[in-house]
Amino acid sequence: MAHWTEDAIFYHIYPLGYCGAPGRNDGVTPPENRLGAIEARLDSIKALGVNALYLGPLFESAAHGYDTSDYGRVDRRLGTNEDLGRLIGGAKARGMRVVLDGVFNHVGLGHPWFRDLQARGQASPWAGAFKGLDFSRPGPGASSFAYETWRGCGDLAVRDLSHPAVREELLGAVAAWIRDWDIDGLRLDAADCVDLGFQGELARVGRSFKPDFWLMGEVIHGDYRRWARPGPLDSVTNYEAWKGLWSSLKDANYFEIAWTLKREFGESGLYRDLSLYNFADNHDVDRARSQVGDPRLLYPLYCLLYTMPGIPSIYYGSEYGVPGRKAGDSDAPLRPSIAQLEAGPREPDLAPVLVRLARLRQRLPALRRGSYSELLVGARQFAFLREWEGQKAIVALNSDSAAIDLDLALPFQAGDFRDELEAEGGGKAEVFRAQGTRLRLRLNPGWARVLVPA
Repeated sequence: MAHWTEDAIFYHIYPLGYCGAPGRNDGVTPPENRLGAIEARLDSIKALGVNALYLGPLFESAAHGYDTSDYGRVDRRLGTNEDLGRLIGGAKARGMRVVLDGVFNHVGLGHPWFRDLQARGQASPWAGAFKGLDFSRPGPGASSFAYETWRGCGDLAVRDLSHPAVREELLGAVAAWIRDWDIDGLRLDAADCVDLGFQGELARVGRSFKPDFWLMGEVIHGDYRRWARPGPLDSVTNYEAWKGLWSSLKDANYFEIAWTLKREFGESGLYRDLSLYNFADNHDVDRARSQVGDPRLLYPLYCLLYTMPGIPSIYYGSEYGVPGRKAGDSDAPLRPSIAQLEAGPREPDLAPVLVRLARLRQRLPALRRGSYSELLVGARQFAFLREWEGQKAIVALNSDSAAIDLDLALPFQAGDFRDELEAEGGGKAEVFRAQGTRLRLRLNPGWARVLVPA
């Protein structure tokens, strides 16, 4: 039976940014329901063709949300647990699945166990719950002892996930999130740092509530199979394809993404049996618009994102084609409020194209579940075939500023093909006739065709 994520199109929100929350949590200000900004826009999010919502860190922290201090309480800058319940309930009522961020590898220095460690030193019962403790020398900032940090960030203390109390706290929190809010899965932050045994326990707990509970890991480098099938997770972030998605367009080099897709999903592909989480941008990397440079290249980029193997995800605001680059070490330019984005300039035709692509993807099972084989690759043109239970779909992309004629060699005898992408836009769908195993077609500039047998 197919997993629900095979039919999913995700919308990714970083709540503290989206909702315009203050950059710091003073720990005393009464909660303010800023989550209502998301709830108020659920209809417009769903209208994009989205059926799954991934919400970034939500729980009490001092700054950016990845420095958790309390796994049982929504960050006061965003609202209350009841506010989150209403938001998730509203998404569910609209047919959307909901996935939360699981930040378990590290905590903020405001976590009560770390505060106890600061107060009592080696006498603290939580001394075994953190990695790299050394009371013989000072640590980051004003700390009187050293501790392992995540990637040198002094405000993030790495935990020992083999410690029984740590596991009890985290697995108990996940169980409560499922019971209280009926969440459908977790994105596991820094999964490449998280103990695989803990990941297995997490999978067991999640699936004890819901057999189809989904676990997706943030993995930057490495063999994805270590973490997802046969590893304990269901999916991982496809950073390998993310790089090729934008740089193949920016550098007029479709050979890059074609090589990646063949390596991952081709006949001998490493991840043919995995539904990887595909994205053009997110809260940690520059916006797609800034990466490709020319906004016209966003159209073939998203045409590929929605038709390649895997699960597509849109990062909030990128449906407007907005730019955004990191400023030094700050991610703030990548995480503005949705109100700011809505008030600024937009690429007006992009969101309607995403709607069209979402409808097409949901209508053609071959685009969601089909095999992958390359038909043609050039500097600015790329074509491939998706097949599923007898259904065939040919995807052809053109990133050039001029129209071009392609001559495709097909691995089968064929007749007429109809452009379903054009048909989904309400226009008259062109029909192309193959001659034996050859199919000749014209591609418009900065656009694509999705052809199925007529």
